[in-house]
Order: sequence, then C-alpha cells, then structure tokens
Amino acid sequence: MHRALSIALLALSIGTLLSSNPAAAASLGRFEVFGVEDDDMLKMRAGPGTGYRVILGLPNGIVLRVHKCEQTGGTRWCSVTLEQARGIKGYVSWAYLKKL
Repeated sequence: MHRALSIALLALSIGTLLSSNPAAAASLGRFEVFGVEDDDMLKMRAGPGTGYRVILGLPNGIVLRVHKCEQTGGTRWCSVTLEQARGIKGYVSWAYLKKL
C-alpha cells in the first residue's frame, strides 16, 4: 500500500512538472506596448541597452510577456517574449510598457 501511494505521488509530481509552462511561471505578466509615436516602433534589442542590435520593431498594441527587468544606465530594460510567438525574445525599455 505504501509503495502504491509513493508511485501515485511520484506520477502526479512528474505530470505537474511536465505540464507546467516555465516561461509563464517565471513571468512578471502580460504587458502591452504603448506610447510609441505613430510613425515609429519600439525597438526590441538583443540585450539591455542601445548598444545591442535591434531584433525587430514593435508597434503600439503588441502584447509581450515580461520575464525580468534590470536598470542599465538611466533606462530600465525588460527581458520579454512576444505573446503570440514566444520563441522571439529580447529586451525593451520599460517606459513603453503598460500592464494588462
């Protein structure tokens, strides 16, 4: 009986680990890009600073998942992934994010 209970608990634990989404668990939440000029885009960069290459431009309204933020110089940079394409990740300025 004890062994059967142990096996059941182990199976439940493994199932929970496999079904969890690590990206969501480590996230600060969903944010929307806002405050970018109409003729401009928020630059998603390869690292936390303007010296890193631009990965892509993000218009207002794009939803991102923010994972962590750090201060670099006078700007707070956040590590993000696109909500609809989580394989695309980079850094954006916190100043252009609005919590959903």
